[in-house]
Amino acid sequence: MSRIRPVANGTRTDHPVPGLVFINDERLPLDNPDAIERTGRNQGGGLWGRTDPTRNGGWVAFTTEPKNPAFAWAVYQHPEYGRVVLLIEAGDLGGLHHHWVHEPAGMLFRHGGYWWAGERWHRPGLVWDGAYERNDPREVDNQLTVTAADVLKAPCNPQNAAVAKIASFTAPETPPANWHDHLALWAQLRASQPGVRPLTECVVDLHAPELAADRLVNMAGLANIAAVAEEDMPDLRYEADKLPEPQAEADGAPWWSVPVARDWAENFHQKNGPKSLLAATTSYDTVQPVGLVDAHNRLRKNFHDDLTEQPRGKRRKPYMKGDDAHEAADALAWTAATTLMYGQDQGLIPGGALRKVLIDAVLGHLADDVDQHGGTNDGKRLGDLPADTVRMLVWYFQHRPEAAAGIFGEICLDARLRFGITPVQVGKMLRVSFHLDSDLDSDAVRQLMDMALPPSAREQ
Repeated sequence: MSRIRPVANGTRTDHPVPGLVFINDERLPLDNPDAIERTGRNQGGGLWGRTDPTRNGGWVAFTTEPKNPAFAWAVYQHPEYGRVVLLIEAGDLGGLHHHWVHEPAGMLFRHGGYWWAGERWHRPGLVWDGAYERNDPREVDNQLTVTAADVLKAPCNPQNAAVAKIASFTAPETPPANWHDHLALWAQLRASQPGVRPLTECVVDLHAPELAADRLVNMAGLANIAAVAEEDMPDLRYEADKLPEPQAEADGAPWWSVPVARDWAENFHQKNGPKSLLAATTSYDTVQPVGLVDAHNRLRKNFHDDLTEQPRGKRRKPYMKGDDAHEAADALAWTAATTLMYGQDQGLIPGGALRKVLIDAVLGHLADDVDQHGGTNDGKRLGDLPADTVRMLVWYFQHRPEAAAGIFGEICLDARLRFGITPVQVGKMLRVSFHLDSDLDSDAVRQLMDMALPPSAREQ
């Protein structure tokens, strides 16, 4: 639920968000998701409602609040773990709906995206795993789930709190200092309701060593963990969405847990690492894909020779001499080299079509491997790729290094779904094949695989 921040808890929620006031949700028909949807759907301009089943057998429902359209209600009913009732900004409806309905896990979110689906807490989903088409779920170490019963052990007084009403509600700029009192009032109100979850099963928060304030890192620490120069990091003023959601803020500056910083760095290098690894400097002193630079250098020489050499047996003089010849050769060679691969399918070599052919070549090899084992993969080591396939993959990556992670992910996904081959097996096969038959040195192969393979395809 990155960047989506609820503004209040409903009084009938089972899992209150710390620091948020409670607002009267009595008008919501919480046992009827269709009725929740109808509260806002087709009720006038600016109003919206939606309900959908979830993969775990529960449902979610959303509606704009007609009496205060700046806000909307969001309800998640889990078949085993109870109910979440939140008031959110109306503009966040679509984002939360997509996350609850289409993302694979997570009904509660705390500390900048740490999520809980009923049993364990996981870190924010930051590392894409193409083999499963999802963010890699990673559990929090030494986690402790804090329940409402735990929080209410501290001194509190429900008389010092009040329930807000939706018609006049405005989102507080800061959390109430006496939130324990508000939680006590919530507990008092639900005590008279039949069949409510016990307070020992009402999840409020997560405690973990990695979330301790003295263990968080700032932008400089995030850059250091990612091994990226601080001036090359996304600008907080304009590119905050390219950074992970912070676990805390102090004096307007974001702070992240070290594991979140490491996950962000891993995903950053999965996307950008091959481009840096397979790069070279052009004669113009710019950094470009090594394949483009190599093609340019080879064509520079060819064009220069054609422009300056006098053909044998002919009286014609060279077309050009000196610096003019060098400049013309450089320019012609650059046009020719870039035309080979520029555009998805607009260059002389259709990049999109070649990508598909290379993936199919690898999958065809895997299909043959499976057929040799009687139609199923039995866990044995896969055979190495043909040398020509490896060389073409390397050639493609040297010209389009940003495509490496996507190609590896698609290969692992199709191998898993079509042939029952695990991503780890595919990852091993690719590593060995590249070491054997690519013209990359062993360190470059290791770095490429560590960065571009999906997390599930890397040996643990």
